[in-house]
Amino acid sequence: MSDPLDALEKSIGTLRRAIRDAAAAGDTERAGELRMQLRRAERAWDALIDADEPAAAPPRPAPETAPAARGSQLPAREHVHRALMLLGVPAAPKLIVGVHEAFFPGELSASKLSSLRRDEERSYRSSPGARPYYLCPALAHDLLTPVRALITISTWTLEHRVIGPLSPRVDFLTGALRIAEAVHTSAESTADGPSPEALRLLWRFAVNIPDAMPRIASGHGGALDVQQVIGAAQAELDVHTDTDRATRAAAARQARKSLGDNEQLFGAPLRGVTHLRSARA
Repeated sequence: MSDPLDALEKSIGTLRRAIRDAAAAGDTERAGELRMQLRRAERAWDALIDADEPAAAPPRPAPETAPAARGSQLPAREHVHRALMLLGVPAAPKLIVGVHEAFFPGELSASKLSSLRRDEERSYRSSPGARPYYLCPALAHDLLTPVRALITISTWTLEHRVIGPLSPRVDFLTGALRIAEAVHTSAESTADGPSPEALRLLWRFAVNIPDAMPRIASGHGGALDVQQVIGAAQAELDVHTDTDRATRAAAARQARKSLGDNEQLFGAPLRGVTHLRSARA
């Protein structure tokens, strides 16, 4: 099964549970909004399944290809999608490229991501919902305008794609947890263990988290304890999560009231900021 299908099925399951919770709480407005998201995700799932169905004509024989090589042949947007799914949070192009280099085969440059973001919005506007997912900018919590330096995935919830005052730190810590878990999985499941790029990436996270580094370490040669990184990141994350979640939820509610489907994905245009402020007053 392909990664986009995995992501969509996970998103569909999450949305169904959220609808059930909203209905149980008597929040009909929230339940209705979630049902719209669910329908979009299900249409995208159908489209992807149809696209994966074999053609009527016999397929031409293809040469055997190693899994790593097949991964390297994916379009750039697929590379970005895989890196973001591993990271689990909105991310800047430089970090996306770093995650890709650490865990996936193939080439991906930050320069490709600039044109990619424009292409994604153009594709959505010409044929909404035709793709199983779109790469979208994160949304600023106050004005709901696009945060162009941060990329997200359209199948994530609005709360997931909004950036509040504490969100950069929360997302950094969440990313550190995800990278540490991926490094741990590589160490347990592969003969060669995590790649040097993956270890360097985890190190870059760890040096910016209190108590994540070993007590005695000099330079990059020190032994990094993955469980120590996880524990330190989780400890700080517990401090910020509730406040950040509340900010994101409030912004997401405002976005659902104020923005159309296009703008909920790609952000309110700057010319609409005045109107948005007026609506809030």
